[in-house]
Amino acid sequence: MSNLNEQGKDIPLREDTRLLGRILGDTVRSQEGDSVFELIEKIRQTSIRFHRDEDFAARKELEALLDSLSREDTIHVVRAFSYFSHLSNIAEDQHHIRRSRMHLRAGSLPREGSVAHALDLADQAKLPREKVSDFFKNALISPVLTAHPTEVQRKSILTCQLRIAELLDQRDRIEMTPDEVAQNDAELRRCVLVLWETRMLRPAKLSVLDEVANGLSFYDYTFLREVPRLYARLEDTLAKHDEAWAGTELPGILRMGSWIGGDRDGNPFVTADVLREALRMQSEVVLGFYLDEIYRLSAGLSLSSALVTVSPEVIAMGDRAPTRNGHGEDEPYRRALRSVYARLQATAVALLGKTLGRPSHSEPAYASVQELLDELEVIHHSLKEHGTGELARGRLRGLRRAVRTFGFHLAALDVRQNSDVHERTVAELLSYSRPGTEYLKLDEEGRIALLLEELATPRVLASPGVSYSEETRGEMAIFQAVADAHRVYGPNCVPNAIISKTDGVSDMLELAVLLKEVGLLKPHAKTLDVNIIPLFETIGDLQISAGVMDRLLSVPLYRELVKSRLDTQEVMLGYSDSNKDGGFLTSGWELYKAEIQLIESFKKHGVRMRLFHGRGGSVGRGGGPSYQAILAQPGGAVQAQIRLTEQGEVIASKYSNPEVGRRNLEVLVAATMEATLLAHPEAAPRPEYLQAMDELSDHAFKTYRGLVYETEGFEQYFWESTVISEIANLNIGSRPASRKKSTAIEDLRAIPWVFSWAQARVMLPGWFGFGSAVNDYVKRHGPKGLELLQAMYKEWSFFATQLSNMDMVLAKSDMAIASRYAALVKDEALRNKIFPRIKGEWEDTVSALLTISGNAELLDGNPLLKRSIKNRFPYLDPLNHVQVELLHRFRDGEADDRVRRGVLLSINGIAGGLRNSG
Repeated sequence: MSNLNEQGKDIPLREDTRLLGRILGDTVRSQEGDSVFELIEKIRQTSIRFHRDEDFAARKELEALLDSLSREDTIHVVRAFSYFSHLSNIAEDQHHIRRSRMHLRAGSLPREGSVAHALDLADQAKLPREKVSDFFKNALISPVLTAHPTEVQRKSILTCQLRIAELLDQRDRIEMTPDEVAQNDAELRRCVLVLWETRMLRPAKLSVLDEVANGLSFYDYTFLREVPRLYARLEDTLAKHDEAWAGTELPGILRMGSWIGGDRDGNPFVTADVLREALRMQSEVVLGFYLDEIYRLSAGLSLSSALVTVSPEVIAMGDRAPTRNGHGEDEPYRRALRSVYARLQATAVALLGKTLGRPSHSEPAYASVQELLDELEVIHHSLKEHGTGELARGRLRGLRRAVRTFGFHLAALDVRQNSDVHERTVAELLSYSRPGTEYLKLDEEGRIALLLEELATPRVLASPGVSYSEETRGEMAIFQAVADAHRVYGPNCVPNAIISKTDGVSDMLELAVLLKEVGLLKPHAKTLDVNIIPLFETIGDLQISAGVMDRLLSVPLYRELVKSRLDTQEVMLGYSDSNKDGGFLTSGWELYKAEIQLIESFKKHGVRMRLFHGRGGSVGRGGGPSYQAILAQPGGAVQAQIRLTEQGEVIASKYSNPEVGRRNLEVLVAATMEATLLAHPEAAPRPEYLQAMDELSDHAFKTYRGLVYETEGFEQYFWESTVISEIANLNIGSRPASRKKSTAIEDLRAIPWVFSWAQARVMLPGWFGFGSAVNDYVKRHGPKGLELLQAMYKEWSFFATQLSNMDMVLAKSDMAIASRYAALVKDEALRNKIFPRIKGEWEDTVSALLTISGNAELLDGNPLLKRSIKNRFPYLDPLNHVQVELLHRFRDGEADDRVRRGVLLSINGIAGGLRNSG
């Protein structure tokens, strides 16, 4: 199979796409009638003809067809083309799985992004086994799921799509009889019918707890089963690579995280009660999973004491469980597991106040997750020591790993709040506890001195007799809820508190004071029960980040607190707001430079640095392939530990399919391993590369700021030429689009900013400014300057990754379609002032990118993505065209609800087709 040409490799993909397209077409015909089907098919074929042959007559024909649609037909067309895109995505994901399996069957060399490949690279570098072993001892890799309004798909639709993927997978893996093929076809048709008749839009805005429930569905789809399978695969790969690893069980290197229910920065709906309920919901999911697994494990361990020997500890566990009418008395493992089941049920009652699972006898609850682990270890060791060790490597192995990974809390839930809120809360507490203190009027040094004075004493600031403001009461309630949760679920349930908009040491110490109020910081012991994490977001914040951390780690009291956290300090870097603030190139460069400076600062203080990358789904918010992004970090930035956000529709794209999800998790492990063990110690291969990036960044920054923040009328242009105002009406998130009630770009959240440009096929946050920067650089440095940029692309992974990500967003953009959105701007003079600048910069950027990379066309270096984008454009373009027409009608005051619904459906469809749009 490995010698098939590229075209041959794609035959199964085309067959799956045609199969699903044909079923969707049949469904449309049966449900909506021949005339609707024929209209949709004519639009589809015309759009394909235009893209395949660049037939501009076909484009005119397509536009005429779309412009003549009735309101009802418009809805049919939008829904049909949206589902074409979704079904194409499923076929594509399934093709990736197929190709991976073919490589494994053919015995191909390990592929990039696999741990086997990372181990091979370590061998080639002649790294001693101890170095690899140290990596796994110290590693912590944590994908953190966040709820953001670019996740536009409902859970009902995701579940149905997952079933379609399973049915395609069946066709691929087994040789079916004609009857089995017919049954599979029939089930596919039922699934597509359910999709067609399922409401695509939510009737009401999501609450935070709705978002929690949506996030938890990915544990059912993927994480609960695939994380243990990944560990098993890693352990088996290590053992195959080196016999010395045989029988080794890896420490807990993978830790799932979440912000859903704890991130209250700008979200007034995240309260202490919501936090408690989010933790309860998480616990219910994981306890229900354990009960189900124990029941299944018991069913499979029917070993009789008449035939096998078991340990006395297993027998003692079983003696706690009453016999059932004399049945099963000779089945010690089943009896022991019945006891485990009953204790776990009692634990659910203690933690959740409700019974889960099947009826059982009464036993005491587990006091901690360690007690559950200890009892599973008893069963594990008995199986191993008495000749049935192979049974310990099945479901029990996965369950033990799941309990070690997920505990009773499932995922580490972070809390986050803006530094301004902490500042006001501390100020109010101090105003009552220290009358006459005007904290907000103090300078930075005065604040630090006062906060350190408070941290040195166990005295609390809050008094039960004072009536504090609603904001202060809400903040203190959150921290009290965290302290309560630690007592109920253990300290891993909420291990991190993050401070948005950190720009000084006092921001960190304010949070420390608030944690002390509820006992999460103990002054006498100088211990801290949660990590205090600064988030540096804007360009200015990134530039001062190393100085802030150096000053903070120089404070003896804070340094003692860090020591209590295993001498590790986490720092979060914000990709989204830095991009909105300074543009794509400057954001990436300032992030890179901040990391270099932070590395030096932490080295000076002897503290391990763990970076938390606040990446979005889109390139405009730090997105792009995770493997390349991690490898592109400067040397020393990835010290075996990394956390990164998984946001928006990227969560569904990466983790709704179990096999794709496990592969994405392995990529994170492999990339972290390579970046830790094999990274070049220098920031860049040659010093002149750093100087060149400074020059490029300076010019790109001025170009970007000149357009976005300094061009009169740009704000109006943005709001009229994109779907930003309509996004606010799409019920896809609990958080408002802007931080304040204004239309200012400064107040707008980065997510809807990027999402809106993507819908209009401009993708401006992912490239604007680069073309001007390169032109200026080459003009000043001549041919030698261009040669240097080309060398940077070949030799420096950071620069290559930046250009690769830009390549992707430029390929998804379309200035012809963008011009139709520009026509929505009513002020013709404003339109003519701004759109030509955007188009001209786009052309310059494409030209600069191709010249530096040496490619003839966009995505020449990534044929798989090029094929994917080419295949989906014929389905995206009609959606864009219809969306523009609907926006005209909607904004002109057309009251028909079908117009409003059509706009919102088109937003959903375009986001699905682009995949990483926000």
